Amino acid sequence: MLSRTKGIMLSLSLLILLFGCATTQPRIAADSSSALPAGQVTFKGNPLTLIGESISVGQPLPSVKLTDTETMADVDLSEEKGSVLLLSIVPSLDTPVCEEQTHYLGEQGKRLPASVNRITISRDTPFAQKRFAKEAKLTQIRYLSDYKEGAFGRSTGLLIDGLALLARAVVVVDKEGIVRYIQVVPELTHLPDMERAFNQAAELSK
Repeated sequence: MLSRTKGIMLSLSLLILLFGCATTQPRIAADSSSALPAGQVTFKGNPLTLIGESISVGQPLPSVKLTDTETMADVDLSEEKGSVLLLSIVPSLDTPVCEEQTHYLGEQGKRLPASVNRITISRDTPFAQKRFAKEAKLTQIRYLSDYKEGAFGRSTGLLIDGLALLARAVVVVDKEGIVRYIQVVPELTHLPDMERAFNQAAELSK
């Protein structure tokens, strides 16, 4: 009974985090370490299991369909060769931490070479992503949605079991479609090390 109650309280806490107001969030901690895809992360110290096929550095980005927010067309990032892909992966854009991560990608990411394609991926619907981009004035980055079946999350080992949301992560893919950098943020309420990902993407763009 205690275990069930703890699980309910965790779910309620996560819902508050995911759908609460984003304007009162204090300075957000950032992690420099990484969990493993298809491993475990935590939410306020409570473990969450990631399911799916684990991606790894040196392997091609899996072939899977995402939905482009602007066109509603299917997009397969494994087919997009010739530019470096900087994938900023978030649970939901309507949360303080995800909002901060996406602002960093959009605003600080302007320093990156033009050959780096900055992309935000979440399981928000394309309509919610488009609304967020307009309201946050972050229309200069690309938004892709994994809302249909969570296929991207399953193909990368980044889908949170039970919650069906994506884990917080950053993935950098080179011009040939090979994964060169992965950080899966160990604690869901923390930010990734965006500067390290920026440096990796800039180096690959040379």
